[in-house]
Amino acid sequence: MKLKKVFLSVAVIISMAVFISCGSEKKEVSNTSEEPITFKLALVDPENSNFAKGANKIAEEVEKATNGMIKINVYAGGSLGGERDTIELAMGDNLDIATAANSVLTNFIPEMGILDQPYLWSNSDEAHAAIDGAVGDLVKREALKHGLHVIGFMESGYRNTFSTKPIKTMADFKGVTIRTMENKYHQAAFESFGAMPVAMAYNDVFTALQQKTIDAAENATANCLASGYYEVTKFITNTKHAYVYIVLCMSDAAWKKIPEDLQKPFLEAVQRGVEAQRQYLLEANEEATKELKEKGVQFFEIDTEVLKNAYKVKAAEKGFTFDKEWEEAVQKAINDTK
Repeated sequence: MKLKKVFLSVAVIISMAVFISCGSEKKEVSNTSEEPITFKLALVDPENSNFAKGANKIAEEVEKATNGMIKINVYAGGSLGGERDTIELAMGDNLDIATAANSVLTNFIPEMGILDQPYLWSNSDEAHAAIDGAVGDLVKREALKHGLHVIGFMESGYRNTFSTKPIKTMADFKGVTIRTMENKYHQAAFESFGAMPVAMAYNDVFTALQQKTIDAAENATANCLASGYYEVTKFITNTKHAYVYIVLCMSDAAWKKIPEDLQKPFLEAVQRGVEAQRQYLLEANEEATKELKEKGVQFFEIDTEVLKNAYKVKAAEKGFTFDKEWEEAVQKAINDTK
């Protein structure tokens, strides 16, 4: 009788263990079958650009860091609209992640105009210290007021001038019609050089150069190759007139889809992708310079001190002033890298 009871007890224990085991297996399956959160990221630059490569690296890092729970699909080549268009879509919760040059965001956050100052940074170390530090924190704070979560800063780096005729000195800018972003500081700079700046959407630049509506454009050297500008502009002048960041702006609705425990891994993954893009840009500029020379493009150095002084005079004429808090953050970055 006692033996029967022992067998009965063992049977009950085994049955309970099997039941618990089955229950936990079902729960595990349920977790793995959960649909991932998928975001759309808009980019105006083409698929073959270092920017698209960087955006895809961000997507890769995010998927890895969140065990596949968050995925980002990159839409390059302006397929979802221009920079300003996509920023406004993200503001209205109609796009998950927009990317835009900091100059575009200045239209919504006027204080950011300080970053559009030609010849603001002496080197890329200063530029990185600013955007990865106090200046970046200010951008994030102000962007939130427009319903945008700034999740990272890729970069276009120093911008140079592509033209249909040689520009070797400031005098050569006289009468040159050049496409710039819709930005009063960049436009003031080219006015001070003697050129005639025209604001134009990025996707319209090639056609405008081809049809001779404009004589020149300005961007990172790598973009001259990636966007095919070399076919219609055979001269590049290393003006290095502005240092540009590509800001990743996430809509509030998209941000709220990220579970709280995944927010930190998500942001850390984005930053790893951002740092990879910055390296891709350096490599792309070096490779582009070599390839463009092979394609018959001529490069010119120019006295940037002359250009810098001309801009300073124009900025004083126009009475450009900046928020003190932002000025202090910029100065801090400069001091920290000395």
